[in-house]
Amino acid sequence: MDKDKNNKLSTEELFDKEITKIERLRSVILIGLLAAEAVLLLVIYLFFIEDYLNLFKSNIAIFSILMFTVVIIIYESLIHYFMGRNNKPFFFNPRLFGFFNSFSEITLLTVLLVVIVEHSGQILILKAPAALTYFIFIVLSTFRLNYKLSVFTGTLAAAEYIFISYFYTNYAPEIAEITYPALTEMQYLGQGLIMIITGVAAAFVSNLIKKKMIASWKSIQEKNEIIDLFGQQISPEIVKNILDKRHELSGTRQNVCIMFLDIRQFTPFVEHHQPEEVVNYLNTLFGFMIDIVQSHNGVINQFLGDGFMATFGAPVKTGNSSMHATKAAIKIIRTLERKNKEGSIPGTRIGIGLHYDEAVTGNIGSSARKQYSITGRVVIMASRIEQLNKKYSTDLLISKEVYEQLTHSIRKYFEWLDDIRVKGSERPISIYNYTSNRKRIQDNEKAKNEN
Repeated sequence: MDKDKNNKLSTEELFDKEITKIERLRSVILIGLLAAEAVLLLVIYLFFIEDYLNLFKSNIAIFSILMFTVVIIIYESLIHYFMGRNNKPFFFNPRLFGFFNSFSEITLLTVLLVVIVEHSGQILILKAPAALTYFIFIVLSTFRLNYKLSVFTGTLAAAEYIFISYFYTNYAPEIAEITYPALTEMQYLGQGLIMIITGVAAAFVSNLIKKKMIASWKSIQEKNEIIDLFGQQISPEIVKNILDKRHELSGTRQNVCIMFLDIRQFTPFVEHHQPEEVVNYLNTLFGFMIDIVQSHNGVINQFLGDGFMATFGAPVKTGNSSMHATKAAIKIIRTLERKNKEGSIPGTRIGIGLHYDEAVTGNIGSSARKQYSITGRVVIMASRIEQLNKKYSTDLLISKEVYEQLTHSIRKYFEWLDDIRVKGSERPISIYNYTSNRKRIQDNEKAKNEN
């Protein structure tokens, strides 16, 4: 049910849903990175505590960084929690929330730097590694897959960093004077410029990832549309060919080979077995038959209760369709004979009919429900040929049109059986029998003569 619902979502809705998941992942990654940063800075502080105190004269910087880490971890944990709850009123617009979250994170870091400057009485922290934390937020903005947001994050970080650097350098001389070496305009403007460039670079990366992701979603949606159209009885190779030649689904005339398959004595079997046994029996038979059809580039168009119709050569042409259909039919018969001998299924006989001719193919239905349909005389004739198996006590009959397309190595398994007029045909058709049935025919004829 969830899969069907997801298939119906638009690309934008899928994107917004994915962004929510990514935002939660981003929160976890950010918590881990900032926690690691705080721990490593604390280790450095412990190793170089004397040098640190000579610079800052107090422990305010390291304590402020640790406090900032705790605050940001709490903040990101709340983000992760509320997004997991899918609190729609709070996250009404995922994209707008991204800007809010980015602004909050950058501003929290800026407030941290201001607190350290105010309490230490110098602007040395603006030149220290802690100020480089801005770049973590800029790089992680790529997770949101919004190039505007990446540019915004880089620009905002640069603006806030340049502002506080400019302010304390020019309007707080009592602080700026005790910082040695002094923070110059070239330094903070240069670092601000690098932040903007990093934001632009992150924008290119996020935009590229977004395009790749949307392209992948569209490809998946196209494949889902094909599966909706044909059901699950279609091979991955056929799906690929259909996606490459989608125009052929709109309606066209093409030569195809149609297979009709019918299970003999199915009604008596149903009458003497429980429904669960009947379903299991059909699943066992159709399981290997479907695999064989698919492996020979065939498509199951519809199940007919005790049989099915399959098409070779449509929706896309895949070589000699009559050869594919005939090989599939022979393999089905041989596999069935083997399973009968093994006793893995109840004794079963089938009838298969093949005919090759032109068909009209295409999508038929409404916008709510469409079905890929094969229509034309070829379908009717294939069905009629399959029914002749009952008359001749055969398992596989093919028309002359199919026989003429077979290679000699395959023709040798068939022999002419009869020219017969069938309903829907103005002239007799030539049918050929799979020769493994020859002995059965001879036995039947012998029995009739004795009677």
